[in-house]
Amino acid sequence: MAKAKEKERAVHAPVPAGILLVIGGAENKGEREARRKETPSDFQRLEILKKFVELTGKENPQIEVLTTASSEGDESFQDYCTALAELNVSHIGHIHHNSRKGAINDERLVERVQNADAFFFAGGDQLKYTSIYGGTSFLAALKKRYIYDSIVVAGTSAGAMCLSTPMIYAGNDEVHELGGMIKVTTGFEFLKDVCIDTHFVHRGRVVRMAQVIVTNPNCIGIGIEEDTAIIIRNGLEGDVIGTGTIIVLEGFDITEASIEEFTSRKPITIRDLKMHILSSGDCYRIPQINPPHV
Repeated sequence: MAKAKEKERAVHAPVPAGILLVIGGAENKGEREARRKETPSDFQRLEILKKFVELTGKENPQIEVLTTASSEGDESFQDYCTALAELNVSHIGHIHHNSRKGAINDERLVERVQNADAFFFAGGDQLKYTSIYGGTSFLAALKKRYIYDSIVVAGTSAGAMCLSTPMIYAGNDEVHELGGMIKVTTGFEFLKDVCIDTHFVHRGRVVRMAQVIVTNPNCIGIGIEEDTAIIIRNGLEGDVIGTGTIIVLEGFDITEASIEEFTSRKPITIRDLKMHILSSGDCYRIPQINPPHV
């Protein structure tokens, strides 16, 4: 009996074989200089999308682009087709659903999951992704492949935010300083105990993320600037690429917060919140505070 219990304790959550590419939005699609910022000296056109293709290990991979979060799905898909064509990728599928019923009844989705080398969640409204695909056979098949196969799952803007849990879905710059005004739900959980936020520096979202961390101090927050991304291997090892910065917030050592006033619509107070600012070439290992879990 004792040996059986020891064996049971030795069983850990599987290390994902897949790779995540988590993008802060507005990734370069062929423009010859950076948008809304000074162009860095090491600027590369199509850097993030090129890395997305390279991570598959194939010259012309089968890529599925999801635009369900967007109200302009066809236009978004065409933009990615144009950019990927410059990278000599021609096998590109388009997945878009306007309703949960349509996703549940789409019998070919699981087959497409099995046949693709990479998936790209485009931007829009992250709540559309989670409400339409959450609990579906499509999402279950995609997560299973991410765990056991060397596929690539990428997301940009809303498509990046939905990959994590917790997931921010509301709370703009007019209310982000007021306690309790940031709305959070469960994302797809490709990253657990991690909250992803995007357009981070450009839209001044540090305080917004801090609210999530102070109410979930066992989680970390990864805020990603535009045209910037973090590549995550083994579910833990992160490498930064792109033209901007990534800001990581850790709340493990928070000593004081105005959490008891979070329902009073007052500006928040947090002491001893830890921050890292990372840029291209930097690495970050996601800490594991909770025991491994599936």
